[in-house]
Amino acid sequence: MERTILLVDDEANILSALTRTLRPQGYRILRAGSGREGLELLAHNEAGVIVSDQRMPEMTGVEFLKQVRDLYPDTVRIVLSGYTELSSITDAINRGAIYKFLTKPWEDDLLRANIEEAFQRYEMKQENDRLSRELEKRVEEKTLALTRSLKILQVSQEVLEALPLAVIGIGSDGFIAVANSMAHHLLGRGGERPLLGMPAQEAIPQELLDCAEDAIVTMPDGMRFHRWQSTMGRLSHSQGVVLAFAPQRQIEHVNEDA
Repeated sequence: MERTILLVDDEANILSALTRTLRPQGYRILRAGSGREGLELLAHNEAGVIVSDQRMPEMTGVEFLKQVRDLYPDTVRIVLSGYTELSSITDAINRGAIYKFLTKPWEDDLLRANIEEAFQRYEMKQENDRLSRELEKRVEEKTLALTRSLKILQVSQEVLEALPLAVIGIGSDGFIAVANSMAHHLLGRGGERPLLGMPAQEAIPQELLDCAEDAIVTMPDGMRFHRWQSTMGRLSHSQGVVLAFAPQRQIEHVNEDA
């Protein structure tokens, strides 16, 4: 990324001297003879570092840089001045309008070092902003994905509850992890006894558990159930089985309606 610096001074010879000092660093250098000209240049050019003289007609360097801070807060702003104006400049530094104060006349090596440091500061801020935007985008995408997953889960739960047969999910530990409304109706005493978290051996009749295949199971009281079983793990990392069953007459009634 090209580094662009704006130099502002009402004395042309000062601008030329600053340009000669900084040109070997490979910067793109913009020059303005007043604060007004500097603002016009910034309206059409992105500058990372701005160096302004303090004593200028129309507006001082501090006044100019305060406007720059309001318009382009990411820029790194440096003022060149003499010690006689130190109090007003110190106030501007404390208020955040100015990053650093350099005295006139300047030492070339010190000036170049401070400009390099200013660009590093600017580029670090740009990179942090980029990373923050990227993080915000990832969080937003993750939030949208979670919202979609939640909606899908809610729909799946509603479908499960609407099924005209009992559906029970039994974990690898032998405990019931999922049970729909029909399962609670048939095995939970009409919904009075919660099935979730119960050992499957205690909650489900042995006749329904012992059958290893899909079949019609006859209970001790003569009631017959259609029973289906599926092993979990084909579409997820879950382990265990899904057990589904319904009274035979209920299945026949559904078939007749179809």
